[in-house]
Amino acid sequence: MTTVTTAGPDVFERRESEARSYCRSFPTTFKSAANATLTDVDGRSYTDFLAGCSSLNYGHNDPDMKAALIDYIASDGVTHGLDMQTEAKAAFIETFERLVLKPRGMDHKIMFTGPTGTNAVEAAMKLARKVTGRQTIIAFTNGFHGMTMGALGATGNESKRSGAGGASLGDIARMPYEGAFGPDADTLTQIEILLDNPSSGYDAPAAFIVEPVQGEGGLNAASKEWMQGIARLARKHGALLIVDEIQAGIGRTGGFFSFDEFGIEPDLIPLAKSLSGMGLPLAVLLIKQEHDIWKPAEHNGTFRGNNHAFVTARVALEKFWSDGKFAGSVREKADYLEQRLDAMRMHVSGSRLKGRGMMRGIDFGSGDLAATICAECFRNGLIIETSGAEDEVVKVLAPLTIPAEQFAAGLDILENAIAAAVSPNRIAAE
Repeated sequence: MTTVTTAGPDVFERRESEARSYCRSFPTTFKSAANATLTDVDGRSYTDFLAGCSSLNYGHNDPDMKAALIDYIASDGVTHGLDMQTEAKAAFIETFERLVLKPRGMDHKIMFTGPTGTNAVEAAMKLARKVTGRQTIIAFTNGFHGMTMGALGATGNESKRSGAGGASLGDIARMPYEGAFGPDADTLTQIEILLDNPSSGYDAPAAFIVEPVQGEGGLNAASKEWMQGIARLARKHGALLIVDEIQAGIGRTGGFFSFDEFGIEPDLIPLAKSLSGMGLPLAVLLIKQEHDIWKPAEHNGTFRGNNHAFVTARVALEKFWSDGKFAGSVREKADYLEQRLDAMRMHVSGSRLKGRGMMRGIDFGSGDLAATICAECFRNGLIIETSGAEDEVVKVLAPLTIPAEQFAAGLDILENAIAAAVSPNRIAAE
């Protein structure tokens, strides 16, 4: 049996690319994890309010998923299947159909793309152009859809886009998200005027791609009315509606989809992150039946058949989505989180509560202040990160399964960090 030797932290500096990021905020080496707790090599435990950027909605190493995966591996279950038919894949599809699609009256086909969210977004954009025969995709300010070239074109963040090294990121038209010009600006009407005007310079789009809650863009949350308006504009102009559920979906805002209560019918839905349930790579694109016009192998990927992920994803669906108990518990935690964060923001004048459900945070208006708060949290055993155009939002993405007592203790650490960051000159919010 091979013995695993733990290398010193210098190995990362010596050999890992400068592209690494999260480890710079959390400079320790982790060894184990369970639900909402990470433990490092020195035995120190941390509460995890990052959860793999919403890839671990059900926490680390769920015991039922872990047991099913161990059994599957021990029985020599297929690991890698390309897009061949396997028992594990059939079981996942049937469970997803029964617990997710049919209760919502959805007729979508399931396309297995490459292993990450950006692969699903690329497939969605490619298919929308194929279906409509058009090129332009309408994306929104502060949107984030991935780091490969097509998805990066739809991503707004300047620092992310600069990674393309000046290469063209074309065929994207940028429109203002709800609230982009302040609470009094009606961006939906503005978009409609631009698209209706044949001299505006905006061509009829192939698709709109939108996040109901912008995770990386600063937790901007669209209203039901605005999302319905975007869906209406898509229909009006013969475009497809792509709703990116990669970070906001799979329970993060309460329902399985973050658009569950919006009364819209997306044509294409990219899913990834927590879909596998256990942090294993798995991404899919849900496609309305009439749009599934792919030819065999016209879009594929070597790792679109991760059977280990099919196993854990099936268990996650059966364990958490067979009834309404889990969604109800998420809503209860979300109400508590909103109350706590609303009280915390009072420490800093002008700060704002943002997001929806268990995808919440505080906009402090300053990236430096937000970074100081997160660093203080880490020193006190809490892992939490920022988002927004200038990293000005401290974002809470705790596992949805976090025990109530641990959740409260983690929020205590955050509240104390905020108070320490602005002390001794605390200013009541206006």
